[in-house]
Amino acid sequence: MIRFFYTILITLLSPLLLYSLYKKKEGKLAFGSRWKEHFGCTPVLKNTQTPIWIHAVSVGEAIAATPIIKALKKQNPEQPILVTTTTSTGAELIEKLGDLVEHRYMPIDFCFTVHGFLKATKPKKMLIMETELWPNTLHTVAKFGIPISVLNARLSEKSYLGYKKIQPIFNLLGKHLTHVCCQYQDDADRFIALGIDKERVHVTGSVKFDIEITDEVVKSGKQLRLELGANRPIWIAASTHKGEDEQILAAHQELLKSIPETLLILVPRHPERFNSVFDLCESFDFNTTKRTSKQSVTSDIQVYLGDTMGEMLTLIGASDICFMGGSLIGDKVGGHNVLEPVALGIPVVMGPSYFNFTHIVEKLLNQEAIKIASSHKDIQKYINELLIKKESRVTLTCIYNGFIKNELGAISKTISIINKE
Repeated sequence: MIRFFYTILITLLSPLLLYSLYKKKEGKLAFGSRWKEHFGCTPVLKNTQTPIWIHAVSVGEAIAATPIIKALKKQNPEQPILVTTTTSTGAELIEKLGDLVEHRYMPIDFCFTVHGFLKATKPKKMLIMETELWPNTLHTVAKFGIPISVLNARLSEKSYLGYKKIQPIFNLLGKHLTHVCCQYQDDADRFIALGIDKERVHVTGSVKFDIEITDEVVKSGKQLRLELGANRPIWIAASTHKGEDEQILAAHQELLKSIPETLLILVPRHPERFNSVFDLCESFDFNTTKRTSKQSVTSDIQVYLGDTMGEMLTLIGASDICFMGGSLIGDKVGGHNVLEPVALGIPVVMGPSYFNFTHIVEKLLNQEAIKIASSHKDIQKYINELLIKKESRVTLTCIYNGFIKNELGAISKTISIINKE
């Protein structure tokens, strides 16, 4: 009965959800004829073997899924892997994996759409990245006898209290989950408090610690640094959101007064904002160029706009300091992955909203290895200090190396649990 009323509600809300999904935005990839996949009209897979199905709703989840995909393929190269995303930006990132996976769009949460998807793809197991749980999807997948695991799961106190208010609906979700692989014990405790059996809840750590910094990534970062200016100070503002760019640019204005040759690499989180952020940079009277312009970066360039996807590690690797975005706009986002710059040994500054990475940030704060900035003045102050004090950056790099080594192993723990089914 609960699921019946839920289905009525999702039916009423679906026009708004679909409008948001399909709304045209500059820089956003169109779905084209593939919009049908959201309604369960899913093309059959090229590989006829039963795949492992991984759902990664958008960009962040796709990034987290990538090392798991590579580990699964390394373990069994013949095992086909199907990855679904809801968004086209997530799809673009998955497409970069090439022949490692096949991609399909996730059907919206109706039993008939999910049924059509399952008939076409015939997966042996479903792996959900982080906590993307939909009642009709889980019900239908379980009805097909397909085990469902949640990987890299996190459940903040805020989300936990939200689920508590709709406990009967969460009960519908929880009963279908075979395994919940949590990032931290706090996450596990909250899932257990919501009624999931202890035997099905595991603490595996965050797969984001197992970042693969390949020789190719290091080489590409060094090459970009040479192109931007080997000797000039460079800082990056990574994965910024609307409302943050103005503060970043204001900080850069102040920074140029004390260190005039400094270059800012500015990387908006969403590709549909690339052009508007470029216009914003010019409105601040910065001499700005885009990465996609392929123009040489002369010493008079003040802002370098990273308007590409899938190159974040390269862009961070070309920088001296990283400001991590999604952390200056209240409780809307909760920060992005600080482990990317940490794994590269690049000092990190971020805003006060970091609930997506509370454990990581607090551990770094305990070692005085991260700066929290509440305003553009704080950002300018911390960036300025770190640019001037090279020895401080060297010390932080050493701390980061030990920090990462102590937290490795989440992927191997996760894979061992996946293999139990």
